[in-house]
Amino acid sequence: MGFVSQKAIIHARYVSPDAYIYGPTVVGRDSFIDAAVIGYPTRQKILKGFSSLDEVSEGARIGESVIIRSGAVIYENVEIGDGCEFGHNVLVRELSRIGRGVRIGTQAVIEREVKIGDRAWIQSMVYIPNGTVIEEDVFIGPNAVITNDKYPPSKRLAPVVIRRGAVIGANSTLVAGVEIGEGAVVAAGAVVTRDVPPGVVVAGVPARVIGRAEDYARKKAIYEQST
Repeated sequence: MGFVSQKAIIHARYVSPDAYIYGPTVVGRDSFIDAAVIGYPTRQKILKGFSSLDEVSEGARIGESVIIRSGAVIYENVEIGDGCEFGHNVLVRELSRIGRGVRIGTQAVIEREVKIGDRAWIQSMVYIPNGTVIEEDVFIGPNAVITNDKYPPSKRLAPVVIRRGAVIGANSTLVAGVEIGEGAVVAAGAVVTRDVPPGVVVAGVPARVIGRAEDYARKKAIYEQST
């Protein structure tokens, strides 16, 4: 059986009996919480010793109409906006901020202090490391990998920034420190080693500009109409 802290404030329409909710977590109205863990304490607290996870957890804040499926683990001090939807086995580490209407696919990993803007769509098995900034309406395809360390393992991290409306294709890799410009498109399998200007399409290893995002949008519209 699961556990719900007496300090938690739960307005959800459904909480699984197998869910674990620690600390002063707040869950908004009409949310759905399956067999997930919410408010999991940080590594530092676990290493120091504790009498119970609930005692040391600072809880998480889950908005209204959020869907969190089984196997998800949401650490303490995470904020999740209204209308978000999580696949199975998603991990979100501490101090991350997720905007409204964000969709996150199964087995995606979001490390600490990540910022994700409203309506972003992150598909299955995407890896997002510490400090990454993802703005509004970004799409990230399955198995994409973002990095934040130019000389691993080092003490100086260089987070990636993905600007509003960018599209990141499946199996692509974004090398530490790059910025993907607003509305840019990164083709599937590309390895991005330098900044991508706004409104262009890049492809290849290493990625190079091959076109304009407006042409991509036009071809997409034609393709969708043909079906």
